[in-house]
Amino acid sequence: MFGFLGPNGSGKTTTIRMLLGLAAASAGTVSVLGLQMPQRLHEVLPRVGALVEGPAFYPFLSGTANLHRLDAASRHAAPATRSARVAAALERVGLSHAAGKRVHAYSLGMKQRLGIANALLSPRELLVLDEPTNGLDPQGTREVRSLVRSLAADGATVFVSSHLLAEVEQICTHAAIMSAGRLVAQGPLAELRQAGETRIRLLTPDAGTASEVLLRLGMSPNRSPEAGTPEPAGDVLTAVAAASRLAARRTLWRSSWRPGYGCGAFPLRGRAWRSALWR
Repeated sequence: MFGFLGPNGSGKTTTIRMLLGLAAASAGTVSVLGLQMPQRLHEVLPRVGALVEGPAFYPFLSGTANLHRLDAASRHAAPATRSARVAAALERVGLSHAAGKRVHAYSLGMKQRLGIANALLSPRELLVLDEPTNGLDPQGTREVRSLVRSLAADGATVFVSSHLLAEVEQICTHAAIMSAGRLVAQGPLAELRQAGETRIRLLTPDAGTASEVLLRLGMSPNRSPEAGTPEPAGDVLTAVAAASRLAARRTLWRSSWRPGYGCGAFPLRGRAWRSALWR
């Protein structure tokens, strides 16, 4: 399971479109399953199933009828086995009970699963799913995540893009992180959690007590002057945490927040830490 993580607008879908030959790269090369794209597109695509930017179906046709037409559009699909493959794909994604229902009556989660069924009409070495849980309610999200896990367990490589860190952490073993069109990190999830260091910068009127709290949180505080400020309102502390940035944020918030203080203020024995700037 490979997670492709990044905020909205970071270039995830554009990258996926280039990988699948749907968009041309302005520079560099693209290789999928060891073959150059788009030069060897006709060899690669029959081995790849994809769901990009949400599924689109004929709303007044049934799920079965839609899959029959999509399968017929592929020159690599065998007509003699079409009905059996469509039925098997619908059963695989848990839609056998709704196979004869018109798609306009499907929930969003059912449409997502029907899109995955389309990607499974033929045996695939690689499945590319572009934000498969986007817009789903909690129940639909659980269903799609469970399905994606089972596909990976069956031996396929699953490439899942998402802007949700929690989703990638739950279902993926490896990940790549995009930011502003650039790949900023890649590797096994366990290594990415350990990589790098987290620094915080605090402006507080009570440096001694703040240092004690930071030490209890596993950080290494150092007192430093406020650069560029003639008379700072308090002492400036910098601290390095061994945990990930997200874990450190959660730790600080859960350890020090109390009702009555505004969002972003960290109470310290009756005093608020007026500034916490992450770098």
